[in-house]
Amino acid sequence: MMELHALRQFVVVARLEHLSRAAEELRVAQPSLSRTIARLESELGTPLFDRSDRLRLNDTGRLFRGYVERSLGELEAGRRAVAEAISEGVGTVRLASETFLTLTEPLAAYKCAHPTIEIELRWMAAEDMARHLRAQDIDLCVASQPIHAEGLEAVRLLDEAVGVATQLDHPLAGRASVSIDELADQSFVTARKGHWQRGLLDRLFAARDLTPKIVCEVDEPSAIADLISAGLGVGLVPAFAQRSSTRAPLAWIAVDSPDCRRVLTLFWATDSHLSTAAHLMRTTITDWNWGTGASHGRSR
Repeated sequence: MMELHALRQFVVVARLEHLSRAAEELRVAQPSLSRTIARLESELGTPLFDRSDRLRLNDTGRLFRGYVERSLGELEAGRRAVAEAISEGVGTVRLASETFLTLTEPLAAYKCAHPTIEIELRWMAAEDMARHLRAQDIDLCVASQPIHAEGLEAVRLLDEAVGVATQLDHPLAGRASVSIDELADQSFVTARKGHWQRGLLDRLFAARDLTPKIVCEVDEPSAIADLISAGLGVGLVPAFAQRSSTRAPLAWIAVDSPDCRRVLTLFWATDSHLSTAAHLMRTTITDWNWGTGASHGRSR
């Protein structure tokens, strides 16, 4: 019979596709981890990884990983349901997003209304969200770029224009709008791959067979405006940021492209068990007035 610890170890190896890094993350000896994977493959009667040049999850391994992640997710959901029941509804909600800057105010309102509920926040690339939602590693996700996957439900929160921000004295600063072609020679400050700004920038340029000139790639999207203001380059900034009371002094120019937009969307897995804490979080986020930064006050 397959053991839980073996299945959990398999998921980590499948994610990293590297035995030594997986062993380090799991804090087990690599030979022991290798034997665990070998025993699992023996029980299933088929290899789960290709081992020609490097360790790679094969088609059978990907199929098996989906079932394992969902099974482990159900067990975790059961554990959390029991914990919620014995704590009379007080629990934890797990929220993932590409950026939490946009979510600061609704999160503060949620914590104020429900001070005994713990909130676990996790940065996550949009491309990883569907898998983690279906595995019930997280309860809710907020993405600023499209997620095309089955088994998810969604509510659109905000659909807004994204413009180009520049220094106040930049040559483009007085323009009402600018085309992608005109931005081809500009130096861009942007986030690293996985963040929505980078994904949007790459898509806009790729659609025109262009490559953006990136001179500064950051892990902290909150630093982009400050770096632009410091004169390091230009960058994509959503209209939402213009309402911030702490925003850096920048010029904001519309981009002459219907695709230069951000669609902020809340996702959850169709078949997942949402705790009371997660239901309350979903209501807070979906009822928030994203145009003015206040709650609609609707009930669900």
